[in-house]
Amino acid sequence: MKGRRALGRRFGWLWAAFAVSSYGTGFGFGAFPLIAILVLHSGPTQVAALAAAGRAVGAVVAVPLGPWMEFRRKRPVMIAMDLIRFAALMTVPAAFAFGGLSFAQLLVVSVVVAAADIAFKAASGAYLKSLVPPEDLLVANGRFESTTWTSIVVGPPLGGAAIGMFGPVTTVIADAVSYLLSALGIRAIGGTEARSARAAAPRLRAGDLLEGWRYILGHRTLRPLFLNSIVVNGLIMASEPLIAVLMLSRLGFAPWQYGLAFAAPCVGGLIGSRMAHPLVARFGQRKVMLTVGALRACWPIGLAFVQPGVPGIVLVIAVQLGLVTCCGLFNPVLATYRLEHSDPERVARTLSAWSVSSSLSIAALTAVWGVIAAVTGPRTAIAIAGIVLLATPLLLPRREKELRNAGEQAAAGIT
Repeated sequence: MKGRRALGRRFGWLWAAFAVSSYGTGFGFGAFPLIAILVLHSGPTQVAALAAAGRAVGAVVAVPLGPWMEFRRKRPVMIAMDLIRFAALMTVPAAFAFGGLSFAQLLVVSVVVAAADIAFKAASGAYLKSLVPPEDLLVANGRFESTTWTSIVVGPPLGGAAIGMFGPVTTVIADAVSYLLSALGIRAIGGTEARSARAAAPRLRAGDLLEGWRYILGHRTLRPLFLNSIVVNGLIMASEPLIAVLMLSRLGFAPWQYGLAFAAPCVGGLIGSRMAHPLVARFGQRKVMLTVGALRACWPIGLAFVQPGVPGIVLVIAVQLGLVTCCGLFNPVLATYRLEHSDPERVARTLSAWSVSSSLSIAALTAVWGVIAAVTGPRTAIAIAGIVLLATPLLLPRREKELRNAGEQAAAGIT
């Protein structure tokens, strides 16, 4: 495309594979909560438990995968994780077709998909660092981020319409097929991939399991950014099943309305991701991360005031627009900073530890907020999550100088 920086044919295939799986995931947005609510008639506690248990157990299963893949070629790992997700998801429509779909099966599939997601993200992050020059990492991450938000703009409304027309498992099939297509795209990348010096002796050592966490927690600025990230993501995602219950069960919104309310604002994510590179070029990486990292915590409390009808949809769209614009800008900047400051021999373990911690945080907070919702109601629980989020900017690096010093140390090889 004219005016766009060319990152090469191999990146193009990686981006295409990412795009097809992202659009499949967007099409299947909220599929499991919807199936649990509309097919299995689950309540808020069960819906929250579905999201929490799948992430928690999946994260535990994924713990040894980071060290295991560190010293292996990343592209075969990515292909394997795509095929595993395809196979696991396809069991849901199969069971539904024969009248055997159960809550337990949804839990098992959630676990498998969650573990494969973590492994895929860690492998793909490490692969991207080896595929793209350092000066192009922010451009590449910005393209991934914009693709993610574009897929959410398009996917959920179409998914909601598909559920209404063809049944609740339609979007699960589409999501599964997207992983199969992604695997084919990654295979088409071709080329050779360098292996680690330890590839000849890849036996997993006990110390490798914690190496990612040791590196993150010992890093001056990755540590506060890590803590901020897992808490913010955990609180935002903990509210998701509660908002689904509130809107679909309590307020009477149709599935397509629910999908539209969360899809339309994702235009903001596309805008934010496109702004990342020029804003960093103008104001610097540290200032953008600190400012936008604080702003993204201000929006979710507004979801506690959603009402029935058009005013409720307008409110959700406005709140989500502000939130996803901030997230769309913050995420690629953080992802680039994290890759830049990860030891080349620890990239997969660092990214895996980050993803495992994020999943465990989301699972734990989702379970806690499910209990809170059972006691106080979904609306009050959403409000409490929003209030707690307002304090999360305190977890960001306190001074801009800390980010500057960390960058200087990384350049000098100190960190």
